[in-house]
Amino acid sequence: MSSIRVVLGLAASLDLEIEQMDVKTAFLHGDLDKKIYMEQPEGFMVKGKEDYVCKLIKSLYGLKQPPRQWYKKFESIIGEQGYRKTTSDHCVFV
Repeated sequence: MSSIRVVLGLAASLDLEIEQMDVKTAFLHGDLDKKIYMEQPEGFMVKGKEDYVCKLIKSLYGLKQPPRQWYKKFESIIGEQGYRKTTSDHCVFV
């Protein structure tokens, strides 16, 4: 919470504009680094292959991995843009 206060304080004192964004499908963009299988979703089963399972390539909501995978992808992309995370708060990039 202190990081956001510092950022807001700096923006106010330097008369900067602040923008916010929300990635509604953020967790769907993370790549899985472990093999995860799931049962076929209802309505997508192929006759004769009802006992098959699906191997996930991308994260899905409801799994425990998506938040971490999203952060790793975000960190790598923002790092390519020249930003570095601060040592005091890894969610603040400068």
